[in-house]
Amino acid sequence: RRLSGAQNGLAIAGDYISAASFLGTTGAIALYGHLGLLFAVGFLASYVVFGFWIAEPVHRLGRYSLGDVFAARFPGRSLRFAVAGVQFAISFLYLLPQLVGSGLLLRLLLGLDFRVGVVVIGLIMSVYVAYGGMLATSWVQIIKTILLLFGSLLIALIAVVRLGGWAALAAAGRSSLEPLVPPAGLPLDPPAQAALLFGLLFGTSGLPHILQRMLTVSSVTAARRSVVWAAAVIGVFYLLALVMGLSARGVLSPAALSALAEEGGNLVAPALARAIGGVFLFAFVAALAFQTILAVVTGLVISATTALV
Repeated sequence: RRLSGAQNGLAIAGDYISAASFLGTTGAIALYGHLGLLFAVGFLASYVVFGFWIAEPVHRLGRYSLGDVFAARFPGRSLRFAVAGVQFAISFLYLLPQLVGSGLLLRLLLGLDFRVGVVVIGLIMSVYVAYGGMLATSWVQIIKTILLLFGSLLIALIAVVRLGGWAALAAAGRSSLEPLVPPAGLPLDPPAQAALLFGLLFGTSGLPHILQRMLTVSSVTAARRSVVWAAAVIGVFYLLALVMGLSARGVLSPAALSALAEEGGNLVAPALARAIGGVFLFAFVAALAFQTILAVVTGLVISATTALV
């Protein structure tokens, strides 16, 4: 309970802006146009739901884990076991794409075997969390958020200049509504898109590693302030992700984007950085993506181990 509302808000943003956000959403906007925007809008709007209905009641109970939060109203060992099982399952499933992203980046940067990269990152971050605990986890997330915002702003500005200014970006936006490649696995009909938005809106309120961050501040006011800070930072980030995704359509050729679609679009941001800034900016973006993955992994490891305890 030693973090201020602003610090916790930055940490929440760092916990939430995962590899799916930095790599995946940018790639989805570049490849799938308005369908990719669904993710950015849903992720951001979910913090309105979280802030109004979830954050304050969770903190007000004054507990240290989600099992304690549920048991405060519904005591019993069986419920604790149920909550722990669900919390561990969600944390584990959320952890998998982060480790996949780390394996892809290590293969891209160092030529390491994908499986070796996943194991190495998993071990390093487990040791880090074991020795550093929640405070160390919080600070790596805060630093990651500041670096990610700076890096995304830098890439977006350079990309807009390379594209020919804001007018050229607006023109790219008007022509980027339709998918560039077949959107495999993405909803095309309105009911399915509504279902996706529903899941994004309310899914954040059930993420254990986000809920647990409400237990790290000293007051209900600080908890409320945390959500406001987190929503503001996440909103700015997704605006930058939109600029990067649209810029990628103008800077990279359709053939290059189609080739990147084979990796699910997860390497669009690094490819854009290489195209507009050479090897240096590419390495900087890869480091940002790597830091993003590590910060989220620490939060998920904390959440999963708390569930087991």
